[in-house]
Amino acid sequence: MRWLDHREAVPDPLRGAIVALGNFDGFHKGHQAVAGEAIRWAHEEGRPSIIATFDPHPVRFFKPDVPPFRLTTLEQRQELYIDAGASAMLVFHFDGALAGTPAQDFISEILIERFGAHGVVTGGDFTFGKGAAGNVDILRDMGGELGLQSRVVDVVEEEAETVSSSRIRQALKDGDPQLAAKLLTRPFAIRGIVEHGDKRGRDIGYPTANLSLENYQRPKYGIYAVTGKILSTGEVLKGAANIGVRPQFDPPKELLEPHFFDFSGDLYGQEIEVAFHHFLRPEAKFESLEALIEQMDADCEEARKFLS
Repeated sequence: MRWLDHREAVPDPLRGAIVALGNFDGFHKGHQAVAGEAIRWAHEEGRPSIIATFDPHPVRFFKPDVPPFRLTTLEQRQELYIDAGASAMLVFHFDGALAGTPAQDFISEILIERFGAHGVVTGGDFTFGKGAAGNVDILRDMGGELGLQSRVVDVVEEEAETVSSSRIRQALKDGDPQLAAKLLTRPFAIRGIVEHGDKRGRDIGYPTANLSLENYQRPKYGIYAVTGKILSTGEVLKGAANIGVRPQFDPPKELLEPHFFDFSGDLYGQEIEVAFHHFLRPEAKFESLEALIEQMDADCEEARKFLS
């Protein structure tokens, strides 16, 4: 799949495409509906299809001090877009220049002239341009005058509520990865490079693969039943993971620490993806290492039952 930069002209084979416009962080059911309409439209007319995203997220640009909230990395999004059937991923690099682009120029200079787009598909709440002055009505009217067609996809609901990235983030904060998975159509997953730690898990019989949380949304701190995928081999492992600051040990350090069952290989330096399936309990500090180990035995037994 091609990875396109909005600051550059689209290659000739991808001009005339149908573009799904949005941020699409998480690529949940609602995002999939918008992208699916763009891909169907493109197939009907024999055109390429492009799914857009923004990096950094516009919220991060305007409010740089907000806590981390991303549901996916760009690499994860690219894989999801491939699986959806898109021809390319278009990354809008959100900076001062893009934030200051008037809505009219976004349509005429970026979508039409630079991308050569034939049509665009958005959700009904999509906004764009300086001060978020552009909306689906402007896109339809002004774009239509310039030959750019557009379609709007209705919101998608789950359990009588709109599916949204904010709802998924709240589910993760609440320790409800199952609701997040239902809205995403897959488990929420954190991807990273396994780092060397202080080896305390190994010392007590529970070696872990330590991952930094980087810009991901923090799920509720605690113990989860997880699966892990080694990206270089595709091997999938089952395990239990602690995410949080490890109150048993000093100094506190925020980490994701999965322990994989029946695995003794070396993961240091490898990229893995840890998917959250069930919340088992909050983080806790125990009176002794023995009490901690006893609880970890119980956690792993419970995780095995959930994952079986």
